[in-house]
Order: sequence, then C-alpha cells, then structure tokens
Amino acid sequence: MPIYEYRCPNCGRFELQQSIKDDKLSTCPTCSAPVERLIAKNIGIIFKGPGFYINDSRNDAKNGAADSPAAESSAS
Repeated sequence: MPIYEYRCPNCGRFELQQSIKDDKLSTCPTCSAPVERLIAKNIGIIFKGPGFYINDSRNDAKNGAADSPAAESSAS
C-alpha cells in the first residue's frame, strides 16, 4: 500500500498509509482541520530491460570510437 503525505495547517506534515482505492483525507485525524494531500517528490522508479541507458542503445561504430584512424595507430 502506498504512503501518502498530507499537510495540516495546525499539525504540519504527516504521512498515512492508504489503499489506492481509498478516498483522500479531507480532515486531519488529530485536530479535524482541513488537510491537503501533497505530491511526493521522491518516487523510486526502476527501469528494467535494455534501452533505458545511453550505453544500452548506442553503437560504438556510430560514434567512431572503434573505427577511428587515431585509435588504430595508437594501438600498434
């Protein structure tokens, strides 16, 4: 279940674990003041599979690193 962050004008910020299907809170559970739900900035996203990183999708031959004459002369 996700954790949502709310801000109360009296109590400050607090977190609440709720189901995605639950309605958002309208009042603070401590002081019954109206609250607003904050948008989280710290979301952990994991990309799995090829193509998500620059080194997964580039071809060294396109960049000329492997086929450049300077690379061949320095290797000899």
